[in-house]
Amino acid sequence: MKNKTKTLAFANLVGAVLFIVIAIWAWFQAEGFQEVKGSYVQPATFPKIMIIGLLIFSVLLLIQSLWKLNSMKETDPLAVPAQSINFIKDKSIAAGVLVIVLCIAFVALFQPLGYVLSSFLLSMVIMYLIGKRNWVQMILVSILVPLVMWAIFYKLLAVNIPMGPLTFLRTLADKI
Repeated sequence: MKNKTKTLAFANLVGAVLFIVIAIWAWFQAEGFQEVKGSYVQPATFPKIMIIGLLIFSVLLLIQSLWKLNSMKETDPLAVPAQSINFIKDKSIAAGVLVIVLCIAFVALFQPLGYVLSSFLLSMVIMYLIGKRNWVQMILVSILVPLVMWAIFYKLLAVNIPMGPLTFLRTLADKI
């Protein structure tokens, strides 16, 4: 095989390395999460579980890609040329980039607006983008799901999530 760097196997190798780097960066970010005394589940617990999963699958993809690149034949399915990622022509790539931008906006708004409001905004935008137009359903889902999730984390798991201007909800929840 002449040019293995243009194959799907090589593209998988590059993706695996990229995801390993992202996982390592995320692990160090999770290490900086504040610990809650007296809580069995810490704020970094779930992210670290997800990071370990990402690392496991990325390392498996890395090993598979290296194996394929060393033993690849012309007839191998991964020997086909990898498709080019063109943000202008491929709508699914553009949608993926938009979701990444929305997630970055969610993280940026998380501290000042709090979990419930930033989740509300993100949910509304995503539901609109996927074609939902029932505004009552969109508003109810966007409000109720973050509120229920916050209540689960606050009351059951004793994890203090930023609430922004809705801090008064903690006082209400403590009375229940």
